[in-house]
Amino acid sequence: MAWDKPNPDDRSDNVEKLQGMVQHTIENMDRAEESMACTDSEEQLQSIQAKNERRRESLEAFRNEIKDEANQTKQ
Repeated sequence: MAWDKPNPDDRSDNVEKLQGMVQHTIENMDRAEESMACTDSEEQLQSIQAKNERRRESLEAFRNEIKDEANQTKQ
């Protein structure tokens, strides 16, 4: 069956996609920080802080992946 054939591994735009993900994550963090000023709920504050901490971890992983992808394309 023709549709069972996997797509070729195309990494040509992975760095660009990852950079977009980094930018999007930073924007989400900024919006979350702004929303913290508008809430009196300690529960919401803690939730936002926890999300942003996970986002920081994701940013680190994205940046490491960008380095790996950039090194792959150099080879």
